[in-house]
Amino acid sequence: MPTRNEYYNAALKLFGENKHLDAIEQYKLALADDADWTEGLHGLAMAQMHAKLLDDAINTGLRIVELDKEDPFAHTSLSMFYMRKGMIEEAEKESAKARMVSWKLELKTNPDAKPPGPVGSMNILDND
Repeated sequence: MPTRNEYYNAALKLFGENKHLDAIEQYKLALADDADWTEGLHGLAMAQMHAKLLDDAINTGLRIVELDKEDPFAHTSLSMFYMRKGMIEEAEKESAKARMVSWKLELKTNPDAKPPGPVGSMNILDND
């Protein structure tokens, strides 16, 4: 029987070949023994998004955030899923959460880091 990592690597390969539905099945097998494995959940959510299973992607993204509220990529991903579904307000909220979480993480190594700018502001790229 293949290991979690073998299923995960198979999923990555299928994802790279744009075989998103097949990738989803491999991600699910990778998650069979540990449904809370966030790395596998991230891959699953991305495959679901690309397969246009946006409700599934959102649910998976919400699960990742539930498991790790300090994961900026989870909030960024949720923002993308909401945006693709036309849920602009929710997408903007998740984008703001992603920037805030990233800033808080940066503060741990750079206490002088400036806070992110407002949504849609280019000054989030200019921290000088």
